[in-house]
Order: sequence, then C-alpha cells, then structure tokens
Amino acid sequence: MELPLIERAVLIIKKYETLHRPRHWPAIGYGHMVQPGEPYRRGIQLNERQADALLRKDLYKFVSLYKHMGERNAILLGTLAYNIGPGAVNKSTVYKKLKRGDRNIYKEYTAHCRYKGKFHRQLHERRQVEYFALFVP
Repeated sequence: MELPLIERAVLIIKKYETLHRPRHWPAIGYGHMVQPGEPYRRGIQLNERQADALLRKDLYKFVSLYKHMGERNAILLGTLAYNIGPGAVNKSTVYKKLKRGDRNIYKEYTAHCRYKGKFHRQLHERRQVEYFALFVP
C-alpha cells in the first residue's frame, strides 16, 4: 500500500488480466484490445516489457478522461474503464455518484462483476481489490 495509486492499479490489472497469448486475439498484452489501424497482427505475443508499456499507455489514457474528478476518483474510474470501457463507465451509477460528490459507491462499484450476463466471482474479487487499494484512503 506504500506504492503510488497508479502503480497499485498497474499491479492489480496485471494480476487479473495476466499476459495474453495469441489465442486471445484481439486482446494482447494485459488485455489491450487491438483497434483498427494499430500495428499489431494476429498471432503476435508481446513480451512483458512491451505489454507493461502498452498497459501503462492505455491506463494513463483512461485515467486522463477523469482527471477533473481528482486523483483517487480518476484512477479508480480509469482502472474500471480499462476493463469495461469508458462508454460503460460514463453511463454507470459509480461515475454519476462520484460526479455528484457521493463517495458511497461500494455496492455499485462491486456490481461490475458480470461476464456474459452472469455473476463472475473473480471479477467481483477484482472490484473489491480495486476499491480497497485505490479508493479507500
């Protein structure tokens, strides 16, 4: 917990995403979804250094979307956006409550734990870890 918030976020993402293999295409690295026009090809395997750099680039991009909400909120929302996308975050109750200044978001934040419509235990665990490591002072 002595690490800066952004470094905690990187470690959490690495733990839960793990290093993706070519069979996970279009996900590469630590869950980066390849976008049209990017230089990545099907079948590539990023090494840990490359994957770490791509994770940080993506995470900083997502965190910057929410920087107007303060560091702690921005890092929590950016970490969530890394997993579910900024569009889903912007529509979420979590975002709306934080925007109003309401910090009582545990229930709403940990509710982002569904995969293909079903409760996913590991996603629920991930949300709890993110909440307590990144949001709770």
